[in-house]
Amino acid sequence: MKKIPITTNAAPPSIGTHSQALRVGNLVFLTGQTGRDPGTGILAEGIAAQTHQMLANIEAILNAAGCTPADIVKVTLILKDLKNYKEVDHIYASWLPDRGEAPYPVRTSLVAAELPAGALVLLDVIAAYPD
Repeated sequence: MKKIPITTNAAPPSIGTHSQALRVGNLVFLTGQTGRDPGTGILAEGIAAQTHQMLANIEAILNAAGCTPADIVKVTLILKDLKNYKEVDHIYASWLPDRGEAPYPVRTSLVAAELPAGALVLLDVIAAYPD
């Protein structure tokens, strides 16, 4: 199956040996995103600001792939501290489009001792390419 790389300057470039995103068949796999500013590469200050920036980065990559947040089917949320779960969940829920009768994406949530570049939150996303 062909792997189509997705890149955009509207989100931070990948650090290391991985793509921002890949489209494989009708699925789009995003590299885990943090709250880094795409222009400076610097992490936003605090959990709320990092979460908002992280979601903006994800939306930019989804848009570059021809998708929107409504196309997300699976996320993995990784937090540095579980005490931030409710705040991150509230921001995430308000960012997702109103699904009406449609289901929200499935999600796995984890806590990690450290995240890349000192991030407080990281979100890994899989979206279904719209027909």
